Amino acid sequence: MRDVDPVRNPYAPGAGQRPPELAGRGRELEVFDIVLERIARGRPERSLMLTGLRGVGKTVLLNTLRSQAIGRLWGTGKIEARPDQSIRRPVAAALHMAIRELAPRHRAPDRIDGFLGVLKAFALRSAPAGRSSGGARLRDRWQPGIDVPAASGRADSGDIEIDLVELFTDAAEVAADVGTGVALFIDEMQDLGPEDVSGLCAACHELSQLGAPLIVVGAGLPHLPAVLSAAKSYSERLFRYQRIDRLDRIAADQALCAPAAREGVEYEQKALDLLYEKSGGYPYFVQAYGKATWDHAPRSPITPADVRVAAPEAEAELAVGFFGSRYERATPAEREYMRAMAALSRVAGGDGTAPGDDMDVAVSTAEIARSLGRRPASLSPARDALIKKGLIYSGERGTVAFTVPHFGRYLRTQPS
Repeated sequence: MRDVDPVRNPYAPGAGQRPPELAGRGRELEVFDIVLERIARGRPERSLMLTGLRGVGKTVLLNTLRSQAIGRLWGTGKIEARPDQSIRRPVAAALHMAIRELAPRHRAPDRIDGFLGVLKAFALRSAPAGRSSGGARLRDRWQPGIDVPAASGRADSGDIEIDLVELFTDAAEVAADVGTGVALFIDEMQDLGPEDVSGLCAACHELSQLGAPLIVVGAGLPHLPAVLSAAKSYSERLFRYQRIDRLDRIAADQALCAPAAREGVEYEQKALDLLYEKSGGYPYFVQAYGKATWDHAPRSPITPADVRVAAPEAEAELAVGFFGSRYERATPAEREYMRAMAALSRVAGGDGTAPGDDMDVAVSTAEIARSLGRRPASLSPARDALIKKGLIYSGERGTVAFTVPHFGRYLRTQPS
């Protein structure tokens, strides 16, 4: 009988799926716990923004922070932003959930109904003529499941900035009534439209000035701070930014060894060395290589030979599910642009064989144009489309980088 039983494989590579051991995120959890406690005591505190590449565990961390808030009896709701979609409907649904969590502890049902009337009015309000928030004619297409009449004169102006300020203020007052708070969690926040981003910034600014117990916790790609800054110049001081990066060696080893130890399985040190080299410390890759290695290892301790045998399977799965699915979304012109990026990132960042090589290296758009023999302006449509699809981002003016770790290495293996 095998010592390393595939049925008991503890590793979980999946989109937003919590790993068996949330290693290396203790600081972020501690900071959020302090934020919740400060707000509970009426202290001023900023909303929180998590930024990082894909595969570093932002969604997992966002869900864990939400669990922390729920544990403190906060009302919570979560949305995932999508390009070209108004924020009204998802925010209304999320706050509806949050207030429903608080309602059983509220002593005045009429107060809850009053807020739900405002929430319904907010959800149903179309954008005024000439504005393009994406929410026009919502009343004709959708009815929220709120069993009270829509209120009038509050959060229903059609201007998303005014309406969010009023809605969030009212939600915070309901939470204050029961001595707790409301937390709105927004994933893929970089995909919000400019007007919605501006409205959220204005609402968070107002709440921070009032000391109201409602916070927004966002997660997005590395250029999220630039998106927020473009909407409101004061956003740099409005939010607390936390960069979520790949795991250091100690945390990566913990992510592998702690769940294995619970199953009575150990790793040889050189096997851990090789796994860190292969994964680069990125949490999604740690789980993918860990799972494949466990499935192939016959017995404990797991050896470097087991890792080498399993690595091609992990890489094939990543090539299809993690890299390939994104590559297929790109047009031929966009793929040409990314291949040029990949070649240049290898020159700039290393040979791609060591942890960290070409993972987060920004490339000059002018250099990309030169390498393709094209004028920079002629490549703008491909660049803009790739940014919109979430495949690349522009952290600084005139540069671009991949949003996906190891993507440059993957592209260099693809035929032209």
